[in-house]
Amino acid sequence: MNAHRHEAESAGAVVPRLLGPAEIRDLAELLDVTPTKKLGQNFVHDGNTVRRIVQTAGVAAGETVLEIGPGLGSLTLGLLEAGASVIAVEIDRRLAEQLPHTVRIMQPGTSLTVVQDDALRVTRLPGEPVRLVANLPYNISVPVLLHLLEHFPTLQSGIVMVQAEVGHRLAADPGSKVYGAPSVKAAWYGRWRTAGHVSRMVFWPVPNVDSVLVGFERADAPGSEAERVATFAIVDAAFQQRRKMLRQALATVLGGSSASATAVLEAAGVDPQARGEQLTVGDFLRIARAAGAAPGSNPSETSGDLAR
Repeated sequence: MNAHRHEAESAGAVVPRLLGPAEIRDLAELLDVTPTKKLGQNFVHDGNTVRRIVQTAGVAAGETVLEIGPGLGSLTLGLLEAGASVIAVEIDRRLAEQLPHTVRIMQPGTSLTVVQDDALRVTRLPGEPVRLVANLPYNISVPVLLHLLEHFPTLQSGIVMVQAEVGHRLAADPGSKVYGAPSVKAAWYGRWRTAGHVSRMVFWPVPNVDSVLVGFERADAPGSEAERVATFAIVDAAFQQRRKMLRQALATVLGGSSASATAVLEAAGVDPQARGEQLTVGDFLRIARAAGAAPGSNPSETSGDLAR
């Protein structure tokens, strides 16, 4: 990056710019970074793609944006170029330490705060971000999204880049072949949509899977936090055995038998012979409420950590 600093100083002015393929490789070599599957690292090196993501997200100057896994800074620079203040959470110490230096060289005077932490563990941030914009690590994208939406209610909207299969699942409607537990849990927090395909060729290294942009707009939660935990436990049970009717799939979390599950489902106004893929998040919430009123049924206790 020394070459970039010299170029900016010799020109007498710093023009905002983004990282290209050469800069990405220079930085990776400087930091001795080899992208790993474990951390789901694939770095975007195409400026047009970065600006498209920022524009699709509707980022406005002056607002605070949360970015997860900024890596070498491709998307970070695009968000700063749009005038946003960025809070970036990065687990890799080398990348977290380098990012402020990269920003000072390429876009001095912009507002960046780096938090070196695991996005699945962070529960406090130095600010109140209103928008999430990120190229999420593919191997943990759904858990990260659900964790952030649970712990940071100021997040009102966002655009994330994820593996295509995951993105279509997040935005799926009931009855779809790809509708599953992630679809229902995401719907608890708001409305989701796919927002475009992203070519494999804009990444280094080139991934083995296709990517999509997925957008969300937060809506009021349909129930309390305790009801969310109970609802998510029922969702997990329903989709662990998605081919079974609900009276069978939910037996273990609704009283221990098919008969007890049937009674709870009927009390909730849900057909015991239906399957999980047919139900909305509201349907699952009604089951949780009916279970809470039924003696011997407490799905959140039965499933434990599955509620997450």
